[in-house]
Amino acid sequence: MTYRTIRQRLMLSAGSTVIMGLMLAAAASSQASATTYERSTGSTHTSVDVTKPRPTPFQIHFWEALELEPQDAWTTLRKSFQWQEKSLPVEAQARVDEWIEYYRSSPENIATITERATPWLAWITQQVSERGLPGEVALIPFVESSFDPGARSHRGAAGLWQFMPGTGDALGLVRNGNYDGRLDVVTSTEAALDYLEMQADQWYEGDLMLSLAAYNAGAGTVNRAQRQAQGQGLNGEYWDLSLPYETMQYVPKLKAIATIINDPEQYGVSLPEIHVEPAFAKVQLTHAVSLSEASQLLDVSQTALVELNPGLLNGSIDPRSGQTLLVPEEVDIQVLAQLAQGGSQTQDSNQAFAQNSSGNTHRVERGDSLSAIAAQYNVDQQDLIRWNAIERPSALQPGQLLTLSGR
Repeated sequence: MTYRTIRQRLMLSAGSTVIMGLMLAAAASSQASATTYERSTGSTHTSVDVTKPRPTPFQIHFWEALELEPQDAWTTLRKSFQWQEKSLPVEAQARVDEWIEYYRSSPENIATITERATPWLAWITQQVSERGLPGEVALIPFVESSFDPGARSHRGAAGLWQFMPGTGDALGLVRNGNYDGRLDVVTSTEAALDYLEMQADQWYEGDLMLSLAAYNAGAGTVNRAQRQAQGQGLNGEYWDLSLPYETMQYVPKLKAIATIINDPEQYGVSLPEIHVEPAFAKVQLTHAVSLSEASQLLDVSQTALVELNPGLLNGSIDPRSGQTLLVPEEVDIQVLAQLAQGGSQTQDSNQAFAQNSSGNTHRVERGDSLSAIAAQYNVDQQDLIRWNAIERPSALQPGQLLTLSGR
């Protein structure tokens, strides 16, 4: 059981105690109310049924509070939506409506995608909410990757948030033969939200819709379109801009799927049950470990670990690339502590893994160049580029881990 699970169960236990106490208090209040009511009516008011006491304000508030408590991740997400009540120009709303009709015509596709979102939605919603961003932002992976952490486009974008290699490099997402930070849901989500906020603040005075357009098409494209719109006397908001087709549809798609999720019954859509708390726990590791070893120690299936850690390309985690291993949230906290500290049954193999891998990688230092690294290890520079899927050899990032053997 993880720290979060223990905390959750303690809170649940405490909450249950409080609820039981409140219910007992409500019952006592009800009984007292009935007695008081009976005494006050006397025998002269025979038309009053003293066996059915009126609910007290306390009771009414208590049950209303229970009903208002979020029951699942979808409820929490809907409560964080900020764009649903905002009216759009007629033409803009028509663009959104077209996508609503498109999505509702294939409810099975929405069911598949939202089912795929099950491990991630609650945690992503939590991250979006903590930053004060509109809840709609949590649905960007629906548009970008259909909530598939392993998705790759023909143009080279990868992961839940579909980062291109160059953008991922610029945001510090480590990428090498053993690990791809674009596929790591935790790392890439934090990078995506940072990127959206940064562009909104840098270029668009906090306008997130324009930042979303820039996320899709690049700030240069959006900035040119905005200047053109303003030159025509328009405000230069997202809905005023003439952009590439995909970018013109980007925000309408997001608005459409948020509208459907906001009221799925109206659109004939069934959503999977997703718990309000994240479905995984995070373990910080200081030593290398394979998913096979972690599976045995944690007593969870290796398949579950693979699905939660798509950024690990060779089935092992090396803290020189990524330090966070995601595990199912129900794993016992004591076992997690053993794994984090290097459990005795995996320590020897962890050390061997680290020794074997240390000679096959190079951590980029400030001032390093590909040519210098190639010369240092007596390997061909073009091989380094190919092994590490490097698109811009001049854009190496300090801390980036390069494989030296292509394995």
